[in-house]
Amino acid sequence: MIKRIAAAAFVVVLSFAVLRAHVIVTPRESAPGAEQLYTVRVPTEGTVPTASIELDIPAGLHVMKVTTGEGFSFDVKKDGDRIVSITWKREIKPKEFALFTFTAHNPSSGALRWNAHQTFADGSMRHWTGERGTPDPASMTTIVAKDAPAAAPSADPAHQHADPAHKQ
Repeated sequence: MIKRIAAAAFVVVLSFAVLRAHVIVTPRESAPGAEQLYTVRVPTEGTVPTASIELDIPAGLHVMKVTTGEGFSFDVKKDGDRIVSITWKREIKPKEFALFTFTAHNPSSGALRWNAHQTFADGSMRHWTGERGTPDPASMTTIVAKDAPAAAPSADPAHQHADPAHKQ
């Protein structure tokens, strides 16, 4: 009986974790003016595979290179010479996630808000553009000088992530 209760609790917790998954851009903090490698983690929470993810590039950030890889393609949108969005195309099956990377030159200060637009195989979309604590939060990176005190960890449980084994 105790094993059944424990198993049921595990399934409920796992289901909650999957429902709370969202597009994350790391690192959460970076240095002003740094050349930074950013990683975009894209999960598929539901039963329909992800087909693509479009990431809006925050003002003041200058993308230098988008990393290529097997099993996916990407397109960029530009305003003049500046990349303003990157769209990666790859099938990401339910309960799996994919990682995409790019290198950019940081602005001198501020916070980078990563609005993302996830398109699923059935044509539906999910927009990760909300504030922290909302159902569809945008990921954030804070530009912090080395002398500045480190930001406190997020108290928002939606931003506390374990990195379980995954398939790509």
